[in-house]
Amino acid sequence: MPTLKLNQKLKRLEIKEFEIENDIVFNYFDNLPLAERDDKLIRAIYIGVLALMEDRISAFLSKTSNELGTELESLKMIFEMKKELFYKTTIKGSLAEDDIADFLNDFFKEKRLKDIALLTGSEAGKLPRNKTGDIVCKINGDSDLRIAIECKFDKSIKLGNIESKDIFTRKYDTAWSQLIESDANRNSKVSIIVFDISLVDNSILKVFDNVGYIPSIGFIAIVDSQRGDYSNLAIAYMLARDIALNAKNIDLDKNLLSMIVNRIIKDIDEITSIKRLVEGNIENNKNILKQLEKSMLLMQFNQAYLTKFLQDGVLDKKDLLDFYMGDQVKDKYKLIENEINEL
Repeated sequence: MPTLKLNQKLKRLEIKEFEIENDIVFNYFDNLPLAERDDKLIRAIYIGVLALMEDRISAFLSKTSNELGTELESLKMIFEMKKELFYKTTIKGSLAEDDIADFLNDFFKEKRLKDIALLTGSEAGKLPRNKTGDIVCKINGDSDLRIAIECKFDKSIKLGNIESKDIFTRKYDTAWSQLIESDANRNSKVSIIVFDISLVDNSILKVFDNVGYIPSIGFIAIVDSQRGDYSNLAIAYMLARDIALNAKNIDLDKNLLSMIVNRIIKDIDEITSIKRLVEGNIENNKNILKQLEKSMLLMQFNQAYLTKFLQDGVLDKKDLLDFYMGDQVKDKYKLIENEINEL
């Protein structure tokens, strides 16, 4: 009896007694709260179906069907599927907003903040028929203390500095305009615009390559969603949060505020760069250890067969097959590799 049944009348899939044995899938769902697992399973199926509809993904799966199974190949498949989905214009926007909202809520839990990130991109705000401001974060759950976040994974969006703006040209969105619009539309204290490193205009990268602050306008955060690196957003958010919590109706020297915030950003960037270098060295050292262990295992393996050949004067077909396949080495190395990865 088939596992999957199509209910044509109700237009739905029906799956009975379904089980899957896969370390990556198990570990992913094992790390999720119980209440989120059903929703994530539906999302995973949806994303998987979209990926399979792509010719290049189908070709990739077909080409590697006899090789899949190891962790490296599984990760390669996941990366390719995610990349295909990301660059499909019709869905990359909503997926980006979902990922960023999920990241922020996880970040709040990790930092033990009572903030909450809500998706608002499908709802009009204070401005008529305007949906600018994809995510609204309520600081400590307070509706009056808001940070608006606009996600613009779009290479056509330029910086749009007011000093160089020509008001007589055709209207188009810029980082400046989206920050101002988000603030007004979502009635926020501070606004942030998020770009992806692979989809950001050079006019923005020339000025801000990680986190940027435009006095009285808002923050720019450049993330790397393909690597799952949203650290720049976390930096921008915490700075925006401090401003929102501590801003008072006083005469403020904007140049002084800009100088302080930009100095903080510079210092954080340096610390982040050092951290990445350390993490990179850790990974390099792990790879060196793995290669050393491989070489040692291979020497021991080859020596054992050489000893057997010298003692017996012959290697039978079974010995030759075992020597060629080297399964003993693979099994031993897998255990050692896991130990190194856990260092």
